[in-house]
Amino acid sequence: MRQLIVTAFVSLDGVMEAPGGEPGYRNSGWTFTDIEFDPAAYEIKGREQQEAGALLFGRTSYEAFAPVWPTMEEFAQMNTLPRYVVSTTLDSDDDRWPAEILGSVDDVAALKQTDGGPILVQGSATLGAALADAGLVDRYHLLVFPVLLGAGRRLFSQADKDTTHLRIVEHEVYGNGICKQVLDVVHPS
Repeated sequence: MRQLIVTAFVSLDGVMEAPGGEPGYRNSGWTFTDIEFDPAAYEIKGREQQEAGALLFGRTSYEAFAPVWPTMEEFAQMNTLPRYVVSTTLDSDDDRWPAEILGSVDDVAALKQTDGGPILVQGSATLGAALADAGLVDRYHLLVFPVLLGAGRRLFSQADKDTTHLRIVEHEVYGNGICKQVLDVVHPS
């Protein structure tokens, strides 16, 4: 079974919306505002490229990344991976960055049963929360930024569900205050 990893930039209060400057959010670009750049904090992003077997997106994140990522040298390895988009409204993929469209979380569960490397969920707040609520997430790669953003899409849903236990696999705090947390989800036996 393939491992499903949710990777995100997140504020201390759980917001993950528009970290890179996407329009429409009042704190857009918050990962670059008032936080000194430290390349060491982003080492995990390079490691993700080397270890991932596929990319998985929600529709909104896919539509934001598709016109940009194919031309970004920093993501050259990501551009070679199979891509999947979970959407009930997307009729076709973007020719610039083709992806297979999955219609539901159940389709993601079936994808996890296939052979291959880890499936990496990039951005995709709504999808990430739905996958977590369905018990499909195996690991989190989080870069937690020392800011409180208040409003915004959050990493986790507010669903009333049983406790999910996490095991810290790796952590590090950088000079700029960013905290890397790699956490495995402890699935009930």
